[in-house]
Amino acid sequence: MKFERASGVLLHLTSLPGRFGIGDLGEEALNFADLLADAKQRVWCILPFGPPGPFNSPYQSCSAFAGSALLLSPDELVAAGYLSKKELSGAPKFPKDRVDYVRVTRYKNALLRRAFQAFSENAEFHAFAEKNFWWLEPYIDFMALLKANAGKPWNKFDPRRKPSAKAAQFHAFLQFEFFRQWKKFRAHCQSRRVRILGDLPFYVEYNSADVWNHPALFDLDAKNEMRTVGGVPPDYFSRDGQRWGSPTYRWDRIAEQGYRWWIDRFCFAFEHLDLLRVDHFRGFEAYWAVPAKDKTARNGRWIPGPGAALFRAVQKEFGDAAIVAENLGVISPDVEALRGEFGFAGLAVLQFGFGADTAHYPENYTSHTVAFTGTHDNNTINGWWGDLRAHAANARDAGAKESVFRAQKLFGTQGAKIHWPAVETVLNSSAALAIFPLQDILGLGGAARMNLPGRQRGNWTWRVAARQLKASEFRRLCDLTKSSGRAEAGK
Repeated sequence: MKFERASGVLLHLTSLPGRFGIGDLGEEALNFADLLADAKQRVWCILPFGPPGPFNSPYQSCSAFAGSALLLSPDELVAAGYLSKKELSGAPKFPKDRVDYVRVTRYKNALLRRAFQAFSENAEFHAFAEKNFWWLEPYIDFMALLKANAGKPWNKFDPRRKPSAKAAQFHAFLQFEFFRQWKKFRAHCQSRRVRILGDLPFYVEYNSADVWNHPALFDLDAKNEMRTVGGVPPDYFSRDGQRWGSPTYRWDRIAEQGYRWWIDRFCFAFEHLDLLRVDHFRGFEAYWAVPAKDKTARNGRWIPGPGAALFRAVQKEFGDAAIVAENLGVISPDVEALRGEFGFAGLAVLQFGFGADTAHYPENYTSHTVAFTGTHDNNTINGWWGDLRAHAANARDAGAKESVFRAQKLFGTQGAKIHWPAVETVLNSSAALAIFPLQDILGLGGAARMNLPGRQRGNWTWRVAARQLKASEFRRLCDLTKSSGRAEAGK
């Protein structure tokens, strides 16, 4: 699919400001959509919105379909009549610049339990449950069993522990309310002509409703233990590679079922998103399978994925879908051939453009490229620049010196901050979509990084404070967007 020339901002919903310790689908989300629209941004890029997994990662969820209860807006619960305003008046003082997941989860769970007590099933709920029964029923059963078994892995569930129907119904209420709030949020974005670019993770967490409900689709042994887990070999981000810990797939069995589970995932994603970034696209051509007993990803091996067969099945269902293939990492000609066969746009990351991989250098972007200054896995552009200059100061690091020289030549600056030259460079490139993490618009340093791949703890916590959303920065972004020809015609 050909994307129109436009630009947008990457900000995960958890990173929005607000008084409840974590971003949510309430007023601050609507306000940010307004801020984007007023700055002529036509895309809001988000990360997966499912329940976060171990260490709070949105890429290792307990469901490929459910929404995260942490993203529910307490104010919207009041508006729906489940809670009173008084019940929100005692909210703890949370940090404004990061998410304290332990405290936020404890506080929100208590609120949600009270909201559930005031909930009565109605026609809207029954319509939601009927439409979504195929994923909702296994999910709520799994979550109730998980609670009854104190969070143990599903293959260790005690068959004697039978949760009550009310326990499952609580999770049904959370999903009903999530997608009710999501529908309102998305409608507001659409009213402001802001499209949501969402993310389809490649893997799902082992202890998830999906693996519990479809164990035959995953590489498990006779005891339902993982035989291999996903990851990537040693790369730019980690000398040991990345061991993600999620089970790999039995693509032969998925193919026997006509790729139905994967088609359902695409169908569900396009129902709730406008544009779709398919994470770890290279895994569909071949994936790095690591023995589950290994502690690093060094000893993995490449195993063929489903290739074109899966996307032909998806194409039958959707035709020319708005898909962006995340073609980063160890990319072979076969991976690019697969992407080219279906006309999916590819990714370029400016920070990668000053080394050996010239595809990321701005003058090599094409109208079939979605270009980022950096993704959620990268440092902020200013943090990256500071680190690169520090490496270049080492007389023995000739590669860093060359990268700094090329970057200074491109950006026309030798200053300590390069966020605006970097943003302007990507805006003025040939890329169809130009996307910037909010941190790069605000000129923040490495302390505002969202994720450091290969590190388990300390990720996914960054939040923007309301005072940081300065009108002057968005006016500048607006002016650059218009001068680069990315604003909507006539707007």
